[in-house]
Amino acid sequence: MFEFDQDAVDALLVDSAQFRRLYDKYALLKSRINDGNRREVTIDPLDLEGLKKSKLQLKDRMAGMIREYRDVQA
Repeated sequence: MFEFDQDAVDALLVDSAQFRRLYDKYALLKSRINDGNRREVTIDPLDLEGLKKSKLQLKDRMAGMIREYRDVQA
């Protein structure tokens, strides 16, 4: 997900409960979306799109937290 910022992700996972919750939600949504795309579970196409949007929102929030972390570390 954030391979280029893995050190920041690792630090935030340890230091920030909020980041950890977002990261866990992101991982769950990613898994559900992958299962839906592979047809392992039946997900309504509109629901699948909603899951994708939620996943992107989480990713954006985590990216913002990573930027803030980087700014503080600089």
